[in-house]
Amino acid sequence: MNGYSLSFEPVLPWPVIAVLAVLLAVVTALLFWRRMRGAWLRGLACALLVLALTNPVAQREQRDMLPGVVALVVDDSGSQTLGNRTKQTQDAVAGIKQRIAALGGFNLREIHVGDSQSGGGTQLFSALTRSLDDVPPEQISGAIFVTDGQVHDIPANAGQLGFRAPVHALVTGERTDKDRRIVLRRAPRFAILGEPQSIDYTVLDSALPDGTPLTVKMRVDGVEVATDRAEVGEVRTIDLPLRHAGHTIVELEVEPEAGELTAQNNVAVAEMDVVREHLRVLLVSGEPHAGERTWRNALKSDAAVDLVHFTILRPPEKQDGTPINELSLIAFPTRELFDQKIDQFDLIVFDRYEQRGVLPVSYYDNIANYVRQGGAVLVASGPEYAGEGSLYNSPLGSVLPAVPTGETTEQPFYPMVSDIGRRHPVTRDLPGSDTNPPKWSHWFRLIDSEATGGQTVMTGPNDLPLLQLAHEGEGRAAMLLSDHEWLWARGFEGGGPHAALLRRVLHWLMKEPDLEEEALRARADGRTLIVERQTLSDTAPTVKVTDPSGKPEAVTLKQAEPGLWRGTIPNAPLGLHRAEDGSLTALAHVGPANPIEFQDVLSDTAKLGPIANATGGSVSRVSEDGRLTLPRISTVSADAPAAGSGWIGLRRSAASVLKGVDRLPLFSGLLGLAILLGAFAALWFRESR
Repeated sequence: MNGYSLSFEPVLPWPVIAVLAVLLAVVTALLFWRRMRGAWLRGLACALLVLALTNPVAQREQRDMLPGVVALVVDDSGSQTLGNRTKQTQDAVAGIKQRIAALGGFNLREIHVGDSQSGGGTQLFSALTRSLDDVPPEQISGAIFVTDGQVHDIPANAGQLGFRAPVHALVTGERTDKDRRIVLRRAPRFAILGEPQSIDYTVLDSALPDGTPLTVKMRVDGVEVATDRAEVGEVRTIDLPLRHAGHTIVELEVEPEAGELTAQNNVAVAEMDVVREHLRVLLVSGEPHAGERTWRNALKSDAAVDLVHFTILRPPEKQDGTPINELSLIAFPTRELFDQKIDQFDLIVFDRYEQRGVLPVSYYDNIANYVRQGGAVLVASGPEYAGEGSLYNSPLGSVLPAVPTGETTEQPFYPMVSDIGRRHPVTRDLPGSDTNPPKWSHWFRLIDSEATGGQTVMTGPNDLPLLQLAHEGEGRAAMLLSDHEWLWARGFEGGGPHAALLRRVLHWLMKEPDLEEEALRARADGRTLIVERQTLSDTAPTVKVTDPSGKPEAVTLKQAEPGLWRGTIPNAPLGLHRAEDGSLTALAHVGPANPIEFQDVLSDTAKLGPIANATGGSVSRVSEDGRLTLPRISTVSADAPAAGSGWIGLRRSAASVLKGVDRLPLFSGLLGLAILLGAFAALWFRESR
């Protein structure tokens, strides 16, 4: 294709030429005003002189037209795998490619778009923009989408596309498709254990009228806890029975419908972190001593702990006749604490406490039952634990995991983490424990005892138990068989990790999930599913992981650190995964909790209608009653309609590439000289007459 144009390359600056042209125009006007003979010849000569100074150049451009670029955007998201959509998509893509190839003059760019990694659903227009970034807008002939119509990044107007060409949508799926789904209207992200919590949800069904009752089941961490009866279209509220702190997954599942597209959106998932607002701890110190403040500071420094602390300053045997009204002490409210309100405490700590007649024997029995029913007790013992007043000699001894021998070892020793302690979350990687001897100070007293239950996670001289942790019924018990932990707190010989050790022991007793010694956990890191097994055993069993479609996969775990085994599943499918090892179960969700891709899976021609109409395109189905029905494809001009009954159009490209330029200066060389000489010769000839 050739193009012609005229350009100017002035000999003098444009302002100089303009001034000269004005002067010559004034002179010529005066000549005409005075009606002088030959005025028109003088005007012509002046005009030619000005035109010569502008140096006009005639150009002929040799251009090759560029083929139009057509974007074929193929939706490969999860909802496109439902029903017969995969085959419909393949057949439609093949038919479109064949029709465009037959037209000629177009370059086809095929763009396949899967599920959004960020959980944003089907992002077809974002992929279209990225693919056409290097194409001039005038070269774009149109875009054809093959999709089920569930697109989640549709521009608000055609101007946001960045080109002026028709957008056509060929929608897969059938008009008769049906689906049932459950939608969360409100779900807490965080919850406080013990406070009322609820979830709002709605059941939707394309084949049933509003008001139809359906059964909905609730599962918390994989265990069914409630059943509800909900009507289609109704916003329903159901209470959450949360029983433990930590990460919690709640599932609401509506009964499936025969013949529906998928059951995946029959389940709605809510992930939440459940926390204890206040952990109530009762600390009872048997007497003032050097380590009393260490326990008090450890508990007071934890913002989640509400501490009630009593120190026995005047035991019954210290009766000296001082009148009660002259004492500044308060009575120890034993009945209120150990009978009426004992269940309100999460943990009871006895710090160097011995039997002195302060507590009736029946109250020790109350404490033992409190532990078996889910409470926790910690005995931080001193020499009194080896004597006649030892707590072990009370009914509380039935839940204590160490029996005193009656002996006390008093010599310098390093508290050592035992072999099983290196696998226990409470003492694993305790700061300073990775060397021998460890990087902390000596202690000087140990209450000799024999372990009768639980795990010995720290030892003293001759491998005698120092820190004993045990499960008793539904509760927990711990024993620290020395009263010299305060040496670490005071910085003796450099001190030691007293804060970390005491905090871990206290929170293990109060059932913090991260400190469980036997636990199966699953979590998602992007599209990678990570399965972890915390165990005190030397090996970890193979874990069976079931993906959202029900397909099981065996995952072999490898030891990541002592007591912690880990395995991964790369590129795990989006949705809820269940991990099981025969005794424990864990849930993890890959991707967003309720993927937008599966919230509505019915094929839809309405969503893409506005953007298609705004660009002159169209939306049509590729299948009617199971038959493939593709439109004809035609080439149209820029201003012509681009869609009609049974056909869609693609714009002709207006882009070209320059191959060469021929230039001809009109007033240079002999031609320009001849024109100027001719003009002035005619002027001279006219004057000579």
